[in-house]
Amino acid sequence: MARSSSGIVAGLTVAALAVVGFLGYQASASAPALPPKAAAQTPAPAPSDSGPAKTDPAKPVALPAGSGTGVRVVYSLSAKRVWLVGASGEPKSFAVVPSTVHPAPGSYTVGGRTGAVTGSDGVPIEHVVRFASPQGVTVGFSARVDNTLPAPDPAKKTGGVRMLRADGDAMWAFATIGSKVVVVP
Repeated sequence: MARSSSGIVAGLTVAALAVVGFLGYQASASAPALPPKAAAQTPAPAPSDSGPAKTDPAKPVALPAGSGTGVRVVYSLSAKRVWLVGASGEPKSFAVVPSTVHPAPGSYTVGGRTGAVTGSDGVPIEHVVRFASPQGVTVGFSARVDNTLPAPDPAKKTGGVRMLRADGDAMWAFATIGSKVVVVP
């Protein structure tokens, strides 16, 4: 009897290890791949009027007045721009394409993150950093896997504030759960 019990235990152990291995493989297979340097630097198609604001890349864009202090993400609705403000105070800034639903100006906290998912507009996205839910629509920063920045369909209620993949990588590394996000007009 002892022999048959140990055989059952061994069989269950093997089965459990197989399931854990399979789930681990599935998780690693669905993780977003880091883009090659060439893909990360591929220019996006020309944006429409609701695309990112055009600025001279040689001139730094000043952090908006009234955007708070300390380590934070600053999102300007009118400038269509984000600043990642670290402990040094020297921000990294980049253009974004706003969603059709906007959070009200104010201070928010990053409440959720997802490595890769299909966006509310039906396209594959990565590095999703969620921080608000106005009108029942979750708003967050993300990058399209195809590294494009088309304007969102104005007929749909979407919350994805989109950026290029390289900027999405920077946002993902910077804005962890509990990070401060300041939205300015």
